[in-house]
Amino acid sequence: MAWMFRTLFSARLVLLLVLVAGCSVSPPDRPDDLCQIFDERPKWYRQALDAQDEWGLPVSVGLAFVHRESSYQAKAKPPRGTFLWVFPGRRPSSAYGYAQATDAAWQDYQKATGAWLVGRDDFGDALDFIGWYNDRSARHLRIAKTDAYHMYLAYYTGLSGYASGKWKSDAKIKGYARKVGDRTAQYQHQLERCEHKLKRSWWPF
Repeated sequence: MAWMFRTLFSARLVLLLVLVAGCSVSPPDRPDDLCQIFDERPKWYRQALDAQDEWGLPVSVGLAFVHRESSYQAKAKPPRGTFLWVFPGRRPSSAYGYAQATDAAWQDYQKATGAWLVGRDDFGDALDFIGWYNDRSARHLRIAKTDAYHMYLAYYTGLSGYASGKWKSDAKIKGYARKVGDRTAQYQHQLERCEHKLKRSWWPF
């Protein structure tokens, strides 16, 4: 009987893990409106405040990064290339999740923070990663944490890549950063409109 109980328990545990792994939060219906995002996902507001408290990551900057990197898709990956113009090829990098963190960058984050039970497809963990990364950029590159444009350049090119200055002649990368800067300004304006309402609300998450 004992072995039957253990087998049944193991089967149920596996099924539970599969169901949990299969559940992912869909992107917000109106990703261009920060107030609407937090209305739909109140937990995200609390998680954004956590990253702000821990790393000094402005809420508008963190959400603008996620919008740019993954369009709020939890399991986002870079699109595959093609082989012989037809067959699916390799992905250009190991980037994954809300923040599109690579395997190597995520491992650096885990080692530096001691946060091992974290996932790139968890919104709060992704914001914490962005906050940690931007904190490094602020300390090593002397970039203000509110400067979304230059913060994103450092995020995209890496600390050494930013320090080399090669991005200055790359219109494509600067275009990405400009969009993040514009998105941050838009989100900040929207947040100022609804933050008083968000602060009055208490969410037990």
